Amino acid sequence: MLYIVLSASIHGVEGEQHSSSERVIFLLPSASASQAASGWSATSLRCLNFLGKSSSKSVSQAQAQATEAMAEQAYTVPVFRQRTAEETEEYQRVSKNVGKGLAVIQEELHRMRIATKAQVESLEIQKEVKGMMRKRVDLLEEIPKLPDFLVALRPHTVWEKTPVKLFCTVEGNPRPIVKWYKDGVPVDPLSTPGKYKIENKYGVHSLIVSRCVVSDTAEYSAVATNQHGTATSKAKIIVKRPAGAGESCHLGLVPHLTEIHASKLDVSLLDRFPVSFGVEGNSIRLVCTMVVVPDLPNIPPIAQWYRDDKLLKPSKLVEMSVGGGAASLTLPHLAKDDEGLYTLRIFTKDGTAEHSAYLFVSDAAPSAPGAPGAPMSVKAYDINSDYVLVAWKPPNTVNEAPITGYFVDRCEAGTDTWVQCNDAPVKICKYPVHGLRVGHSYYFRVRAVNSSGISRPSRKSDKVTALDAAESERLQVIKIEGKYDIVIKDDDLEGVPSAPGHVVATRNTKSSVFVQWEAPKHLKHLMGYYIDGRVVGAKEWFACNHKPFKHTRFVVHGLIPGETYVFRVQAVNLFGLSEESQESSPIAVEPALATPSSPFGITMLSSDGSSITVAWKSPKHCGGSKVNAYYIDKRDADTLVWKEVNLNAVTERMCTVENLKEGTFYEFRVTAGNMAGVGLPSAASVPMKCEAWTMEEPGPAYDLSFSEVRSHSLVILWRAPIYTGASAVTGYFVDMAKKGSSEFVTVNQEAVSHRYLQVTGLEEGESYVFRVRAVNAHGVGKPSQLSEPVCAKAIPGTKEIVAGVDEETGDVFLSLEACEICETSKFVWSKNYKLISDCPRVAVTTKGRTSRLTFTNPDKDDLGKYSVIVTDTDGVSASHTLTEDALNTMLELSYAIRHPIVPLKHGLNYEVLEKGHVRFWLQAVKLSPSVSYRFIVNDKEVTSGEGQKISHDVATGIIQMTVDHFTRANEGTYTVQIHDGKAKTQSSLVLVGDVFKAALKEAEFQRKEHIRKQGPHFSEYLYFTVTEDCTVMLVCKVANVKKESTLHWYKDDEEIVPDTPPNVMSGSCALPLPLFSRKDHGVYKAVLSDDRGKDTSVFDISGKVFDDIINAIAQIAGASASELVLQCTPEGIRLQCYMNYYTEEMKTIWKHKENKIASSEKMRIGGTAEMAWMQICDPSDKEKGHYSMEISDGVKTHTRTFDLSGQAYTDAYEEYLRLKAAAFAEKNRGRVVGGLPDVVTIMEEKSLSLTCTVWGEPTPEVTWFKNEQEVASTEHTRVMFDGGKFASLVINKVTPEDSGKYSINVRNKYGGEFVEITVSVYRHGEKIPEPKLGQAKAAATTPVLPKSPAPPSKTPTPTPSKTQTPAPSMKSPTPASTPISKSPTPTPKSPTPPRSVKSPTPPRFMKSPTPPRK
Repeated sequence: MLYIVLSASIHGVEGEQHSSSERVIFLLPSASASQAASGWSATSLRCLNFLGKSSSKSVSQAQAQATEAMAEQAYTVPVFRQRTAEETEEYQRVSKNVGKGLAVIQEELHRMRIATKAQVESLEIQKEVKGMMRKRVDLLEEIPKLPDFLVALRPHTVWEKTPVKLFCTVEGNPRPIVKWYKDGVPVDPLSTPGKYKIENKYGVHSLIVSRCVVSDTAEYSAVATNQHGTATSKAKIIVKRPAGAGESCHLGLVPHLTEIHASKLDVSLLDRFPVSFGVEGNSIRLVCTMVVVPDLPNIPPIAQWYRDDKLLKPSKLVEMSVGGGAASLTLPHLAKDDEGLYTLRIFTKDGTAEHSAYLFVSDAAPSAPGAPGAPMSVKAYDINSDYVLVAWKPPNTVNEAPITGYFVDRCEAGTDTWVQCNDAPVKICKYPVHGLRVGHSYYFRVRAVNSSGISRPSRKSDKVTALDAAESERLQVIKIEGKYDIVIKDDDLEGVPSAPGHVVATRNTKSSVFVQWEAPKHLKHLMGYYIDGRVVGAKEWFACNHKPFKHTRFVVHGLIPGETYVFRVQAVNLFGLSEESQESSPIAVEPALATPSSPFGITMLSSDGSSITVAWKSPKHCGGSKVNAYYIDKRDADTLVWKEVNLNAVTERMCTVENLKEGTFYEFRVTAGNMAGVGLPSAASVPMKCEAWTMEEPGPAYDLSFSEVRSHSLVILWRAPIYTGASAVTGYFVDMAKKGSSEFVTVNQEAVSHRYLQVTGLEEGESYVFRVRAVNAHGVGKPSQLSEPVCAKAIPGTKEIVAGVDEETGDVFLSLEACEICETSKFVWSKNYKLISDCPRVAVTTKGRTSRLTFTNPDKDDLGKYSVIVTDTDGVSASHTLTEDALNTMLELSYAIRHPIVPLKHGLNYEVLEKGHVRFWLQAVKLSPSVSYRFIVNDKEVTSGEGQKISHDVATGIIQMTVDHFTRANEGTYTVQIHDGKAKTQSSLVLVGDVFKAALKEAEFQRKEHIRKQGPHFSEYLYFTVTEDCTVMLVCKVANVKKESTLHWYKDDEEIVPDTPPNVMSGSCALPLPLFSRKDHGVYKAVLSDDRGKDTSVFDISGKVFDDIINAIAQIAGASASELVLQCTPEGIRLQCYMNYYTEEMKTIWKHKENKIASSEKMRIGGTAEMAWMQICDPSDKEKGHYSMEISDGVKTHTRTFDLSGQAYTDAYEEYLRLKAAAFAEKNRGRVVGGLPDVVTIMEEKSLSLTCTVWGEPTPEVTWFKNEQEVASTEHTRVMFDGGKFASLVINKVTPEDSGKYSINVRNKYGGEFVEITVSVYRHGEKIPEPKLGQAKAAATTPVLPKSPAPPSKTPTPTPSKTQTPAPSMKSPTPASTPISKSPTPTPKSPTPPRSVKSPTPPRFMKSPTPPRK
């Protein structure tokens, strides 16, 4: 059964925005299927007669029928669809009148079919030719070829203002690149937009010159270039101007040129700009795309933009453009003045094409929290030479404090300085600005003030010039006492307008609501209205518009689908805002109720020769209520008459049409119905041939739909084919292509057995189409009908399924909050994309926008992928995979909620306090004041009493028990049981065995510590520190001492008395250990005592402690170490490093060329307290290279280096050889080893023997001198040298004449030395003279034995000089020879070389390059 739907709209005043519309719907029954296609029934004609003559009776009947149809809760087939005899007669009469019209339509359809067939055949031929050309090109592509013009340019002579086209065809391999030139200058289309157009289609290159002028006369050339060469084709264009147009006509006759005006273009709007939202200070662009026929680049269509029916003109604040298939309006600096209804009007050959949408501009962030929004619409009136009246509109205040006034600022044109015009805020929206200069131009702006601060400034007004005007034209300003003020008329004295009347909100779309209200009773120069909205249940209101709206109806956009709102309205005039109106009734944001749109996508599923099974897709718009009926019509493809297939409504989107003729083509259409009635029929399907399907492959899948559309993925679902072929369907392939492309890609390489597939790897924002192919044992079947294009982009506000556990019941659930919903929406849950019906394992509940799937007894059988689709939305859907790990986690949480326990931060533990008390404690996350608990020790409850104290703290959640005296009797198990409301828990601590022993030991230690601290004691026991000079200090800190307290130091039980007695009153005592080394090993002890007791601290310096001290010394010494320096010795070359302190225990490594050096005869390693050294003995070239010394302190390595190579090595080696030779000479020179005295006193007549041992290699020569005269061997004086070792001078029977200075000179080739002896001879009976070096002495009666030889002096030998021989002494009767030791009396200088003088050529020593020690 079909409905014929007639509608009439009653609109508001033309030109008003958001005009109300009341629609009357007539549901008229058709007499029969043929009558529905061919003419109107009598009732239908009566309804049409009502529209022309306004028959009251027909109106009442039609309204009654419409009311009855719309009141039905579920659609049923009305009885009046059965035709009566009267209606049949009426049909036959009308069919005669329309028969001729139908014949004309049939002829036109026949002509269109023939034309379409011819066009399809032409496309096939073109495709075949293109394929053949491609094959030929493929063969030629491999042969390189120079560019060659197959068709060259040809010259043209044209009239002015006409276009000309140059074209050529060029070939070459690789394909040449063609560039165009005008008189040798490259043609640039971008330099003169619309003038030139360069094209390249199918190998034909063309240059189009639009609207030629005389200056376009030139030689044009096309230059083709590839890697093998260049070819050029030239042609000349001559542009002529007709006679009488400024130039003589060269061609005689002027042809008639037809111009195309922009209004003659055919323009169709495509993508249109939607309702938009902006913010002050930002920019926005409104774009509308279109198709223009013909598309001429130099003749764009005429486009006009309007805001609130006022034509806009291009300016700095409004930018317009049209061309390239789009018209755009850009507002670069938004202000609330820009809010309004924007209309684009395009002039076409059939009139105009228009589109309108509202732009909302909200306030920018306030300058201070709570400050009002900026005023708007600032304009200047009553412009005079000395004042200007400035007026504006007040901003909307929703949650801000009321506005208390306004400040007006002015700025002189050409400057950027704004000056405030009024000292105090003005309370009305007008202010006369005076003090202007005649002839100067100004801008004005306004700022609003409230208790929270000052708003942002408004947009500045248009430029105003102060010029004089007639006094009579000053309508609103008067001059009082030299100043200007506002004229307030009587009807303005009442202030703000009264509040608007009753506010009604009705459904409009899924994101907007239509709001109407009654105008205020007292308008008082009304400027407009502000509309505010609020979500039901919320406290704060939001502004629906930000610029006063003039009419009493408004569409509020940008609302959340499915949410419930209330609205209120305020009136605005120059005094401010009125009181708020009463709130409207709550309304949910839902689309207005209407009939559904047409179904689409009719596809053929199977055919058996006498029937065809078709399916279709749901209407894109359900009309605000559920679609519950479908009606199918059919017709022979060669006729125009539709016939009803079903009288009873079909609820499924599939139907089998019976009783068809085999071999005949049929077309089908479908109509959908809901509570509002039956919508329009769909477009006719493609012709479908009724013939039996016998192929072995399956038929097409159908009903393709999408779920979970996201930026890079989606899920496609489909239904199994009705026709399965020769065997069962085993799987499916899904193909995908971008919208507009015919290149399909198979998504799944292997067929899937289920009827869904997740597609990934999509490009965000790209649109795709899909198709599905079923597979059975015999092959792949027909592809399904292409899906609708789907854009890979998530719906704004999309949320995913959340898995959780109910905090109250402990139920495991999956939940989805829909981002949009309508009254008819339902949440459809599936598991593995199979619909979940009445299943005892789950329960589905829905509340508002949220649906929850609750598991009754979750286990492993519930694992899988769950999805939910929200019907009657734009594809709101989501999925969630429930894994075993996630389920186990939620089950644990569920158990915890259903069996609540008191959560603990810390279980039962113990700690030992001062005095040896032991505290047992635990901490709960939270405790209530009504908590109860008990301590159980070894299965016996204990309470607070003597020996233990039990307490708790609700704030911290700590429960504790303190045992004062912890003994062996306290060993056992401790348990705390807690009850807090329904929750309970317990915690135990086993304190036995080693754990108990450790606790007991600690308790006893703390008790002893407490006792120890009653007398003098160490607050810090002995520890060590190392000073900057590497002195080790043993330090301790003492407490509770007095003047009588003493501290003694011991090492290995032997007392150490430091140089400075320890001062215990300072609180710290230290024992220095300078030059620390292994000798300082031992056990050190400090004893602190007085009459109250004593305390001892022991520090064992050995093992690791010793190593730690050495490392600490190494850290300081290493940091102070100097760079390596070179020192040469007779033994070799020495590298040495000075530092604060050095000891062998420090970890010091010497390296040569990164190889570690071990101490040996060749490489000797050593050091002193001030330096470390390494000596290279007898160096050679092998010892050249890089040397380094590393001192490790256990954490860091301190490295010093020296490069012993090149000139450094050469200089060092030469110095070493010199020192070595000098040392060898010193070692082997002649010398007196010993035996000679310094002074000899002898009595005359005695014999004197001076004997010494000499040494030298080779054997030295020995010469004796007396008073610098060589002594020759005589009988009185004998000189002997035995065995090259013993030299002697013997004087027989000395006389006073033998007194004098004797010397021996021992010398070989390496040098020698002089030794002097002073001999004094005295006579018998004389007093023995006091011996003096260098002069004669009195002779002694008894000779003195010579003393042992003294070590030789290192002073150089002076040149000998002659001296007088000392006078002989008196003879003595008692001769004696007595050698005398050195006298302390100083000896006068003598030219004779002193004793033990070295060779006159002393060795030279090399100056050390070593810097002074740090």
